[in-house]
Amino acid sequence: MNKFLVTLIAALASSVSLMPALAQDVASNAAGPIFIAPPQTPLAQIIKQGLSAAYYGARKDSAAYAEAQKLYFFYGARHFEPIWLDETATGQVAFSAPAEKIRTLFAAAASEGLRPQDYLTPELDVSAVGNDPAKMAALETAFSRATMRYATHIYTGRIVPGSISKTFDVAPKRLDEGALLVQLATSPDPVTVLTALEPTHPEFLALKAALASFDETQAARPVQIDAGITLRPGMKDARVPVLRQRFELATTQDTLYDDSVVAAVKAFQQARNLAVDGVMGPATLRELNGGAALTKADILANMERWRWMPRDLGAFNVLVNIPEYRLSINRDNQEEYTTRVVVGTVRNQTPVFSDSIRHIVVNPYWNVPSSIVKAEIAPAVLNNPGYIDSHNYDLLYQGSPISPWSVDWNQVSASNFPFRVRQRPGTSNALGQIKFLFPNKHDVYLHDTPSKSLFSRDSRALSHGCVRVQNPLEFAGALLANETKISRGSLEDMFGSAERWVNPEHQIPVHLAYFTVRVAPDGTLRSFSDIYGHNAALIAAMGLATPAPMPEIVAEAGDGTISP
Repeated sequence: MNKFLVTLIAALASSVSLMPALAQDVASNAAGPIFIAPPQTPLAQIIKQGLSAAYYGARKDSAAYAEAQKLYFFYGARHFEPIWLDETATGQVAFSAPAEKIRTLFAAAASEGLRPQDYLTPELDVSAVGNDPAKMAALETAFSRATMRYATHIYTGRIVPGSISKTFDVAPKRLDEGALLVQLATSPDPVTVLTALEPTHPEFLALKAALASFDETQAARPVQIDAGITLRPGMKDARVPVLRQRFELATTQDTLYDDSVVAAVKAFQQARNLAVDGVMGPATLRELNGGAALTKADILANMERWRWMPRDLGAFNVLVNIPEYRLSINRDNQEEYTTRVVVGTVRNQTPVFSDSIRHIVVNPYWNVPSSIVKAEIAPAVLNNPGYIDSHNYDLLYQGSPISPWSVDWNQVSASNFPFRVRQRPGTSNALGQIKFLFPNKHDVYLHDTPSKSLFSRDSRALSHGCVRVQNPLEFAGALLANETKISRGSLEDMFGSAERWVNPEHQIPVHLAYFTVRVAPDGTLRSFSDIYGHNAALIAAMGLATPAPMPEIVAEAGDGTISP
């Protein structure tokens, strides 16, 4: 490399003058001033000029500006000297050994669910450089840009979560690109350095393996059951012999949906977290056929969403998978407990974010969100002030309860409703007997509900955004497994009419996630309905397919109660 630079110095000394270092404006996330070391060779000066033009020429709120800034600071700290260029025995410009290893990784990007063309761009054509110093400088910085781009994509994803939906409250993980470039340039194994950035969760790795053998996965789909009417015990249907084949029951052409087939369907429903009723309806049929037809784009989109997740979910954590309508408690990547949940409707979507459970509230008040007050409660109260007491509500004015009969309702309207509303503790309270809080800007939490019948449905997008838990006390017992001072029993002892707050000794990570493809315990892939259209939107943003239409609200069936 020294001989290479000496040759360049001789070629450029007459045409390029060195400029003094300039103090640059500091990135918003920098800890302090950034000082740029002056270039000491003509090639370094050309690299500086190219990076400076990109840095100062980009719009400050653009991705190009952020990328150029990082590169300018990185090279500025090392006098703008190249790290990726070398020369062959014949004196030709070539990539260094670390650069060649990284180029090989770029070529295999598809195995990571990424696109090789995003990194192996025409800018990396070393044969076009010749002995032109300006082209050498451009090649050097282009390779660093491609490497940073690859590292960012493999670590935190290609797409900004918030661009898919405002309900994705996910901050991209931070990557110190400067330190990474130094590590890559000096490492004997830069491939290992980069591959270590990918998610390590077993489900991500299983999706990556499924991507590699996608054709084989498709060929292994189970015996398909034709669509038809909902099949109930005692009915006759031409699909029954195929069901017997599917469950490896005694072969017969009898079309009676008899006890043996019903028992097999119930066992299947139990294993797939469906309503265990022995009825083969649309949800059971979809699961029998392997779920929704799985595509390569589905796998890639779910891998992308895993990259959005925190790198460390916590050794002991709660995961709510919204499309699956299911909650699980996991310890060291092993599921310890699971239960059904109800999530938000398409209109009132449950947001996607991570936080920590910090409080448990027994006999909770329900502070009704202003949107529900305005849309549902205010019109009812204006029609009948007795609505407040009949639904166990308190009407609050400036923080204090007042009688609805003391209000001159002629001076009030639904759009000008100066009151807050809360529901008192009790068996009819929309939050049930207990709620689990992880304070957040969305005012979303996990809670009990008096509307137990909704859990028997296979499609459970029915709430105003909060997550209702089918078996909240069982969940509490499993959640408090690491606690020494509180337990399920101690919480039950608090049941009554007074609200009681309990703070666990350990904050428990909770993740509200959106995965339409998951890996079953037996290693097979299960797919779930894209209830909010997030998966289709991400597939389109990744350039993988024409976007499917967003879900259309035809009707939202509930149980007739107002609830979160």
